[in-house]
Amino acid sequence: MTDLSGFRKEYIGNVLLESQMQSNPMLQFEQWMEDAIRFGMPEPNVMILATSTPEGKPSARCVLLKESNERGFVFFTNYRSRKGMELNANPFAALVFDWHEMERQIRIEGHVEKLSDEESDLYFHSRPVSSQIGTWASPQSQIIEDRETLDNSFRQYEKKLIDYRPIPRPSHWGGFIVIPHLIEFWQGRPNRLHDRIVYLRNNENWQINRLAP
Repeated sequence: MTDLSGFRKEYIGNVLLESQMQSNPMLQFEQWMEDAIRFGMPEPNVMILATSTPEGKPSARCVLLKESNERGFVFFTNYRSRKGMELNANPFAALVFDWHEMERQIRIEGHVEKLSDEESDLYFHSRPVSSQIGTWASPQSQIIEDRETLDNSFRQYEKKLIDYRPIPRPSHWGGFIVIPHLIEFWQGRPNRLHDRIVYLRNNENWQINRLAP
């Protein structure tokens, strides 16, 4: 068994004070996202998405944030995938942005809604044509025989859709928005005494608290 007990990094990030934080966590998120982009984080919009079945069996994976706005956090997927089916049955999720090189992390918890067909169409048609075809070709999360099966499916849909412009969006593919009720900003600090500032939604307002590390 690999012994990992000796791996230890001392965090030296700047102090994070309540007085420095925006009153609206979505504005604070935008500020930290801009910091991550300027820092040069590779794919700063990568986030861990955790879902669960109605019985509480969890699953998690990395997806790409495609938009953040006043309502919440938007991503797109196949509605027949595992995450899609779990969100349909139990519309709550958690997100994590891990910007380890910056010694920062953001945690989000909230309920989830589907985007409108118009919003999903708009994003679908902004994607490269090959990605649009791939959406049709892949039965996401289903067991397939081998890689050749997937490649053959792509070629078949490529021929089938060659004369369609724009390519229609599959009805089983589209967007979700995570509407947050909790957003936590974590800043690494020395001696494992990290700064944790959490926003909790109270109706239309946000309450800001500090959590012990």
